[in-house]
Amino acid sequence: MKNLIIRKGTEKDFPAILELIKELAEFEKGLEQVTNSAEKMQKEKKLFQFYVAEIDGEIIGFALYFFAYFTWVGKSLYLDDIYVKEDYRGQKIGTKLLKKIFEVAKKENCSRVRWQVLDWNNPAIKFYEKSEVKISKEWLNCDFDSKGMKEFLERTWNKQERASTI
Repeated sequence: MKNLIIRKGTEKDFPAILELIKELAEFEKGLEQVTNSAEKMQKEKKLFQFYVAEIDGEIIGFALYFFAYFTWVGKSLYLDDIYVKEDYRGQKIGTKLLKKIFEVAKKENCSRVRWQVLDWNNPAIKFYEKSEVKISKEWLNCDFDSKGMKEFLERTWNKQERASTI
């Protein structure tokens, strides 16, 4: 691939990245769950970093990550999403993005790189298995969206408040 560039993403890339995020979400059957926006990314830009794969000025893939702290291992890099447009798959672009992520993790002295893959996404699983990653079959995701957090806080606050007034 003669014109492929892997480069650090910038704020000007937010609209293109958001479109790729939506493509990925549609593939993962969750487009209606995407609430992010370029404006939100701008406000929250200190919380994440990313690399883009670009051909002739078109962003055709990305790898978005952030640093996290895990009690068992310490500083880690969490790869939130890696995605390459369908027309460009099979050309080692995903491998180049993943390599860049590992280089960042090494430079930043991370003890681990972690990410998730849907259990039905066989092409992604095969891609990751080629890199000899360990894919856990044990851990399950636990997620609360903002509505769920609000409701939890209201329920637990009400119970505590009632108990303290009795």
